[in-house]
Amino acid sequence: MTLRFYDTASAEVRNFVPLVEGKASLYYCGATVQGMPHVGHIRSAIAFDQLTRWLAFRGLRVTVVRNVTDIDDKILAKSEASFAPGFQPEAGEVPEEEWWALAYRYEREFLKAYDILGVSRPTYEPRATGHIPEMHALIQQLIDRGHAYPALDDSGDVYFDVRSWSKYGALTRQNIDDMQAAPDADPRGKKDPRDFALWKGSKEGEPTTASWASPWGAGRPGWHLECSAMVTKYLGTEFDIHGGGLDLRFPHHENEMAQSQAAGHPFANFWMHNGMVTYEGEKMSKSIGNTISPAEMLELASPRVVRYYLGQAHYRSVLDYRPTSLQEAAAAVERIDGFLAKAAARFGKEQGSVDGGSGPSSNAMEAFSEAMDDDLNVPRALAALHETVRAGNTALAEGNDDDARLALDTVRVMTDVLGLDAVAGIDAGSGKEAAALDVLVQAQLAARAAARAQKDWAASDAIRETLAHAGIVVEDGPDGATWTLKRD
Repeated sequence: MTLRFYDTASAEVRNFVPLVEGKASLYYCGATVQGMPHVGHIRSAIAFDQLTRWLAFRGLRVTVVRNVTDIDDKILAKSEASFAPGFQPEAGEVPEEEWWALAYRYEREFLKAYDILGVSRPTYEPRATGHIPEMHALIQQLIDRGHAYPALDDSGDVYFDVRSWSKYGALTRQNIDDMQAAPDADPRGKKDPRDFALWKGSKEGEPTTASWASPWGAGRPGWHLECSAMVTKYLGTEFDIHGGGLDLRFPHHENEMAQSQAAGHPFANFWMHNGMVTYEGEKMSKSIGNTISPAEMLELASPRVVRYYLGQAHYRSVLDYRPTSLQEAAAAVERIDGFLAKAAARFGKEQGSVDGGSGPSSNAMEAFSEAMDDDLNVPRALAALHETVRAGNTALAEGNDDDARLALDTVRVMTDVLGLDAVAGIDAGSGKEAAALDVLVQAQLAARAAARAQKDWAASDAIRETLAHAGIVVEDGPDGATWTLKRD
């Protein structure tokens, strides 16, 4: 089946044909590092990680660029507040913290969250502050082409002239007269209130470290300009996919597309947006107290379970969080891991091939591939995964080693594509920690088997109880005992 993805710009599912045969280029908006990562950030990163993994599985060499916005009004405001007399820092905040130190501190928090939840590092992760010359060049292009102008009030700002670009509003299918004014700069210097800032002149009281020399006066870049300059530098003026959260469609992505195309760049061939995360059907809001952070989720469940939960819905749909959500995800992961543990105990950990087989597992792999090809339909793909787990358990119980081995190899492929084998910690099923734990537990299981052979049931039960206290579940089968980690 041909790869097909929903393109926000055309509002239809289209065949995906890479601009360069055998390669795929993806840019998705990363963090504005002004605070701790929230669940929406992580859901977006997992969605585009799944996309990256599937493109690679389909044989494409994928180049991924994910930006870091490390200069922004909110970053400066939070830094300025930390110097205020009587400032009382909340958990994780630092008094008297320069804006660049604050941004870097939160950038590290994002990287830590991505790594824990198995989000692959991008090919490159540029920072906005490292690309000021490229931004100047893009602004000058827009001025020369009649789509930008220096502020009328000599403030040092430079604006994009939205009425000069007839396609403005095309991404979100809005009429320009129905749009709200752009709130990113003083409207007194604008021709139209909807014109947005490409460059922001330095204001009194702002730190000199947050200012760069430019042909229009000292200042800093506008938010929308940053992404256009960075993606063009690394992926070119035309590339395959631009991604991000649904909340970025307007004004951020609308403005990105307008300024880039107005500069003469074809820009993104596809625009892909992931849906939001809600709390029991309502928008998450700190003011009403219905939020949950990735850190809080990781206190309630393992990284593998959190990854499963955040990646289980179709990327374009709303993901609704309920107090039981992580428990349900944990049960699903436990079913997968229970089969993997039993099958690995029989066949070992070496990966076989899923090609050339027949039967339920081969049909499930075909269904999995068709689902992922069809606009990254993860719910259908997960249904195929769980069907393979059920078929594998049946084959194990019936002593059908050929079907059980094929099911094991198929499940391993599926979990790898979905990133479930990439999360940090021993529950990822790989790495030195997992190997060390396996050696220790296997020694205990061998001692238990010896006790059972001698009918020393007290010793056998004591070993099982000790393992249970350590969070290790022992399951006896015809081929001996297997173990899994208890899920929270």
